[in-house]
Amino acid sequence: MDDANATLMPMWRANLVLLTREVGSATRLARMMTFSASYMKLIVSGQRDFSAEFVRGVEAVTGLPEGWMDVRHDSAEVPDEAREAIASETPRARFRGTAHPVRKAPVLRAEPIFGQGAKREEGAPAPSSEAHRRLAGMRKIRDLAAQDVRKLERYLSVPPVEPAVLRSRIEDVINYADPDERVRADLEGRLEQIEKHREMLLRHVTRLYALLSRLGDE
Repeated sequence: MDDANATLMPMWRANLVLLTREVGSATRLARMMTFSASYMKLIVSGQRDFSAEFVRGVEAVTGLPEGWMDVRHDSAEVPDEAREAIASETPRARFRGTAHPVRKAPVLRAEPIFGQGAKREEGAPAPSSEAHRRLAGMRKIRDLAAQDVRKLERYLSVPPVEPAVLRSRIEDVINYADPDERVRADLEGRLEQIEKHREMLLRHVTRLYALLSRLGDE
């Protein structure tokens, strides 16, 4: 997360809490954003950070003006259009992004700052051209692997079947079939486990990308 986003994060979260203050609003907003309700609640409660992309998505989906989330508001300043969109669960746009903060890109320098350590100890061997070739080759392979991990991260963030749609359809089946309590609990429990483990897998993939992309840059 870059410095600008870190500065705005408390403002963003306060406005997100404002938008989801009414009972059930966090769940409705989650479905509008195609996230699970449990993940949205983690974001609102401060247990998960989120990206500027997610904030702009909240504005677009609820019909808020762009940049509205960047300024602190009170309850009276929430536009009626946004309240109605969340209450009726009617998105004004489709969000296809991710909530996960983008890792701040490492700053690569050819030489140490202010020349610190720039001089090799007398007699120390210079890096060989073979070592340079090996490092360049390793970084190329690393970048290809990191691209694949990033593709998997995007796939998990925006799966081919939207979690909110899947849950809604399964809930419709449950309501129509009216199974006994044991079967109902089993269906609902498995759906909850799928959502939870998807979020857990997504966190692992995001962390894997962060670790992988730094290899060879130390």
